[in-house]
Amino acid sequence: MSEASEKALLESVPDGLFIGGEWSPAISGRTLDVHDPATGEVIKTIADAAVDDGAAALDAAVNAEAAWAKTPPRERAEVLRRAFDLVQEHKDDVGLLMTLEMGKPLAESKAEVSYGSEFLRWFSEESVRIFGRYGSNPEGTGRMIVSQHPVGPCFLITPWNFPLAMATRKIAPAVAAGCTVVIKPPELTPLTTLYFVKLLAEAGLPPGVVNVITTSTSGKVSGPIIADPRLRKLSFTGSTEVGRKLLEQAAANILRTSMELGGNAPFLIFDDADLGAAVDGAMMAKFRNIGQACTAANRFIVHQAVADEFAARVTERVQAFNIGRGTEEDVQIGPLINADAVQKADALVRDATYRGAKVLTGGHPIEGPGTFYEPTVVTGVRPGSDILREEIFGPVLSIVTFGDEDEAVRIANDTEYGLVGYAYTKDLARGQRLIESLQTGMLGLNVGVVSNAAAPFGGVKQSGIGREGGFEGIQEYLSTKYTLTPNPFAG
Repeated sequence: MSEASEKALLESVPDGLFIGGEWSPAISGRTLDVHDPATGEVIKTIADAAVDDGAAALDAAVNAEAAWAKTPPRERAEVLRRAFDLVQEHKDDVGLLMTLEMGKPLAESKAEVSYGSEFLRWFSEESVRIFGRYGSNPEGTGRMIVSQHPVGPCFLITPWNFPLAMATRKIAPAVAAGCTVVIKPPELTPLTTLYFVKLLAEAGLPPGVVNVITTSTSGKVSGPIIADPRLRKLSFTGSTEVGRKLLEQAAANILRTSMELGGNAPFLIFDDADLGAAVDGAMMAKFRNIGQACTAANRFIVHQAVADEFAARVTERVQAFNIGRGTEEDVQIGPLINADAVQKADALVRDATYRGAKVLTGGHPIEGPGTFYEPTVVTGVRPGSDILREEIFGPVLSIVTFGDEDEAVRIANDTEYGLVGYAYTKDLARGQRLIESLQTGMLGLNVGVVSNAAAPFGGVKQSGIGREGGFEGIQEYLSTKYTLTPNPFAG
C-alpha cells in the first residue's frame, strides 16, 4: 500500500465529533493525536471532547429517541442493511484504517471487516422480529399482553482492539431495537468508528440516532453522561477493573448494563486429541489479533503425554512468523498497541521464568521503532505464576500440564474470569462433560475461534454480564411491558 493511498484514506476520515447529525470540533477546541503503533508516528489529529461535548451528544440522543422508537422496524432494518452494503463497498479502506491505527496485519483487518459488518446484517434482520405474546391469564378473567419496547438512550463504550466489530456489535442492536446512542470509541483507535459512522449517515440514519464523542479524558466525560437520569442503558467492553467502576456509577440510576470484561481463557488438549488440529486451533486462538483479544487463549493446559510434542509443534510454527508493520506483505505479527502492552507481556514472561518456566522461543521486546514483542512460547509454567492469573494480551503462549480430566478442569476453572474456553478431544462423552463443567460463557470444542454475529457473546463470573450478538443481543436493548385487559368474552 502506497504512502499516498494511506494519506488519502486518513484525510477522508472525519476529524470532528458527530453530534445531532453534524460533524463539529470540540467546544473547547481541544484535539488529540492518533498514532500508528508500528512507527510511533502521528497519523491524524481529531477532536478531543470534554464534559460539555458529552452533554451535547446525550441531548441529541434524547431528542431523537421518541421519533426513532416510533420508526417502523422495517425502516430501521433497511438503514442497517444499507450500512452493511456500504461497509462491504469500502471494505479495503476500513481494513487499512484498522491496520494503521491498531497495528494488526492487513489480512486480519479485512477478516474483521467481514465479521464486524455481519452484526449490521444480522440485526437488520432481527429488527423486524421483535416479538411479544398474547394470551389468557390462568383464571380466564383477562387477557395478558406482553410487548417489547426500546430501552431508551444508550451510552456505548468500546475498546481499542477490534475497532470495527466492537462498534457494530453495540450500535447495530441498539439501532435495530429503536434506541438512540452516544458512542465513545477508545482514544487509541477512534478513526475506524468515525469512518464507520460516516457510512451510517450515508446509509440514511437520521440525525441524533448515533452520536460519537472522542476524548482523551474518558472518565471525566463519561461520568456525567452515566449520571444523567435520561440515560437508560450502559454497554461497556474492556477490563474488569474499569467495568466494576462503571457498574458502581450505573447503580445510582439503576441503568440497564451490558459488561463484556476480562478473560483468562483456558485451552485444554487431551491425550486423545487430533494434535494437528489442536495446533492449528492454538495458533488461531492465541495469535489472532497479536494475542490482543479477550477471547485469546491465555493458558494452554496440555495432557502430559502430548505436552512435549505440542510444545515442539507450536514453537516451530511461531518461529516461522513474519513480524512487521501490518501493511507489509505476508506479515503475521504486528505491533502491540503501546509501550505499556509490551512491558506487561515482558513482565509476565520474566515472572514465569523466574518461577521455573522455560522459554522455547521469543521472550523479549523488539527494539523500535514501534511497539513490538517477540512471539513467545513458554513451557513448564508453575502454579502461582502471574501469567496464569493475569490476561496476557500479547503474543505469548504459556503451557502447563495435567494428568487427568478432573485436574484439567480444576486448573481451567481456577480463575476469577469465565469468558471463553477451548478444548480438543475426540471423546464425545468428555466433550459433553466439559460443556457442563467448564465455567465459561462460551466454549470452542475442537475449534479455535468462536465469535459469530449469530451467537450470544459473553461470559460468567468476573468476565461480565449480558450478551452481544445472536437472538439474545437485541434483548439487551429492549424492556418488557406486561398489560392486563378484561376478558373480552365476559358477559
